[in-house]
Amino acid sequence: MTSFIDSLVTFVSANAWLAYLTLFLAALLEAVPVVGSVIPGSTIILALSALVPGGELQLAGVLAAAVAGAVLGDGSAFWIGHRSQREILSTWPMANYPRVIAQSEAFFHRWGALAVFFARFVPPIRAFVPITAGSLGMPPLRFYAVNIPAILLWAPAHVLPGVLAVSLLERYGHLAGLGSHAKHYWMPLVIGGALITALAVWTIRRRNGGGVIEPARK
Repeated sequence: MTSFIDSLVTFVSANAWLAYLTLFLAALLEAVPVVGSVIPGSTIILALSALVPGGELQLAGVLAAAVAGAVLGDGSAFWIGHRSQREILSTWPMANYPRVIAQSEAFFHRWGALAVFFARFVPPIRAFVPITAGSLGMPPLRFYAVNIPAILLWAPAHVLPGVLAVSLLERYGHLAGLGSHAKHYWMPLVIGGALITALAVWTIRRRNGGGVIEPARK
C-alpha cells in the first residue's frame, strides 16, 4: 500500500491536472442518479486533498474542482427532472428504484427547499433529490439558492479534514522522531487510511443493504 501511495503522489506531482479532473468527476458523478450511490466520490476527494499540504495540489484548485463538479452534477440532474417532470421518475433506470424514489419524494415533501440542502450531505439520497426536486416542479431560482450554498459548505467539509490532518502531522511529526521525513511517512498513512476506511464502510453498508441501491425485484 505504501509503495502504491508513493507512486500516486509522484504521479500527481507530475500530472496535477489529472488529479483536478478526477476530483471534478468524483463530485459530478456523485450527483448522478443510481451512479452516485456507488461512486466513492467523497473518499476520492478526501484522499486527494491530503496532497495539498505537500504542494502536489493547490487548495483553491481542489475546492474549485469539487464545487464545479457538484454544481454541474446537481444542476444537470435538476434540469433533467425539471424538463421531464414526473415522467422521468417512471422511466429507466429510475423506474428500477421505486423505494429510493419514494424516499426522495418523502424527504422533499417533509423538508421542502431545505431537502436540497440536507441531501447534499446524505448519501445515497444525494444522488436522487436534485432530479426529484426538478420533477416535482421546484423553481430553478429556489433550487440554486439552496443548492449552491450547500455545495459551498459540502466541499470544504470534504477537503479540509484531509488537508488539516496532513498539515498537523507534518508540523508535529518531529515529536515522533520523524524530523524532515514526516511527510514521507504520514502522507501515505493518511491517504491509505482514508481509502481503507472507505472500503470498510462500503463493505459494511453493502452487507447491511444500505450502501448500494439495488433495483426492485420483479
